[in-house]
Amino acid sequence: MIRVLQSVSNMDRAGIETMLMNFYRNMDHELVQFDFLANKPKPGDYDEEIKSMGGRIFVTPGYKSYGKYVSYMTDLFKKNPEYRIIHTHNGSLMLYALRSAQKNHIPVRIAHAHATSIPFDFKNGIKMCMKPMIKHVATDYWGCSNAAGEFYFTKKRWNKSNQLIHNAIDVDKFEFNETARRRIREQYGLGDKFVVGHVGRLTWQKNQKKLMEVFANLHKSYPDSQLMMIGTGELEEKLKKQVADLGITDAVTFTGMQTNVDEWYSVFDVFVLTSWYEGLPVVGVEAQAADLPCVFTDTITPEVKVTDNVRFLGLDDDAATWAGEILKFKARNRGSRYNDLKKAGYDIKTEALRMQGLYIDLYKKAGGE
Repeated sequence: MIRVLQSVSNMDRAGIETMLMNFYRNMDHELVQFDFLANKPKPGDYDEEIKSMGGRIFVTPGYKSYGKYVSYMTDLFKKNPEYRIIHTHNGSLMLYALRSAQKNHIPVRIAHAHATSIPFDFKNGIKMCMKPMIKHVATDYWGCSNAAGEFYFTKKRWNKSNQLIHNAIDVDKFEFNETARRRIREQYGLGDKFVVGHVGRLTWQKNQKKLMEVFANLHKSYPDSQLMMIGTGELEEKLKKQVADLGITDAVTFTGMQTNVDEWYSVFDVFVLTSWYEGLPVVGVEAQAADLPCVFTDTITPEVKVTDNVRFLGLDDDAATWAGEILKFKARNRGSRYNDLKKAGYDIKTEALRMQGLYIDLYKKAGGE
């Protein structure tokens, strides 16, 4: 069995982590097993499921001290000599894990690009300095989209040596479900309202402030509408205050984290992302699998478009323009999009086998048996 060490933030229900779990669940664990290197001490939502499948979770000291981090990793690799592959998903900060693995002679060091920008925070300057160093310590370059790969590894290097890994999903699970639609709508008192849906962490990157402005405009022109916000995050209270200031408190529902997100896509009438940037959002793929119309910011790579019901608008486009585009999807029938998703490479059963094969090939090339 090949054990692959996955470097993440922690295993909460966020985009990258959900993508990894999709692949993990669909691999043959007698051939490939995942272990997880968490860089935050907070337990993750997926921890128990990981352990039930035979995975292990290690928690580093975090990024405050590079010396302590490297010391921890050296000890980890010494105690677990079976590791020959590390797969990193931490943006610019994946340099920590990659450099530590290089120092400890781990032969396969995969850098996986998941975004087309660097989050703006107090570490921004450090991250900008670290990003160009990644290509010198990684041995393999993977990305969720060509745009993400080019951003992290340069266009020349990405085009020369790359592996495009689609953010694949269980397409069958996300197909439109009329029964779930009726049940959840009844539970939340939605009736026949026009429901705008959003799934994502409530953070600066996702730019839900813009979404609230858009929905306030939409609700003014079409009062029989409701915005459903699935997810939690540090900006939740600020967003609730914004909703109150806009006078739309009764028309916006913050549901918190939901374990049945697949069913929620059937509840929505349109799905909206107003993100400042994305790599290739898993939620955008999930929504299309449910044949849900989508309106995205044009900062999101057009590679996310699988069906013909996707529109892109600019962040500078005013709220009325956004609202008008969303309302164009007010009435339409829903059907199966399985063939479209599979043809585009988003069927997890097919893609997990491909990733499993990549790990096996890399392991063998690195001298594993």
